[in-house]
Amino acid sequence: MTIPNPSRSGGPTNLSVRLAETADDLRAAQRLRFEVFVEELGGSGELTDHDQRIEADRFDPLCRHLLLEDAARAEDDRIVGVYRLMTAAAAEEAGGFYSESEYDLTPLRESGRRLLELGRSCLHRDYRGGDAMVHLWGGLAELVATEGAEILFGVASFHGTDAEALAGPLSILHHRYLAPPELRVTARLPEAHPMDLLPEDQIDRVAAMRAMPSLIKGYLRLGGMVGEGAWIDRQFNTTDVCLIMDTASITERGRALYGRGRA
Repeated sequence: MTIPNPSRSGGPTNLSVRLAETADDLRAAQRLRFEVFVEELGGSGELTDHDQRIEADRFDPLCRHLLLEDAARAEDDRIVGVYRLMTAAAAEEAGGFYSESEYDLTPLRESGRRLLELGRSCLHRDYRGGDAMVHLWGGLAELVATEGAEILFGVASFHGTDAEALAGPLSILHHRYLAPPELRVTARLPEAHPMDLLPEDQIDRVAAMRAMPSLIKGYLRLGGMVGEGAWIDRQFNTTDVCLIMDTASITERGRALYGRGRA
């Protein structure tokens, strides 16, 4: 599947979105993940290969990998964005979803809704802050429609493991974006950390939103919600939150962003 996407200005673009089809495609995605998660953020996954500059784990072979490709770059360096997608069937084969090690997903599993886990999302540093994530969302929208997925979820990260230093953004997520009880997953001990660190009237909202990672802000604009509690991922040097999105409740503004690029 290849999904060409128009640029926001209406002009031509070299960016396109497709699914990984070969071992080389997957390796390209894992190389980009190494650049972002290992070299930039200081993490180290279970199958990280520093010699080959690969960030991998046991879930990769069971997942679909959405690739953002820039045809203007050298052939071996064209993958500039990735998303990893895991269906319930793949999770069954794996013994659980990736995020299940951090969050109790019982409310989602018992919802009776069709689930799709989003993970390992990242962009090359040169493609952040522009249209690149919107292009990826266009491809994601196409896959969600094909799969008939109803609930999208996955962990998203703040850099660093000092949750107290993230009191503002974590607190605003808790007070304003907490998922309803029927979808509210809960962070697992022993690395669970409360997010309601400040009363709502003491939050500097402007500063809190400025400190929010772009990916999380993007999900919030789509109508995303969060689970209860953050989870400290010491292996990846991050503080994680579980984002949940009901595709039936995507905001109108979100539909314009998320559905962009679909036929």
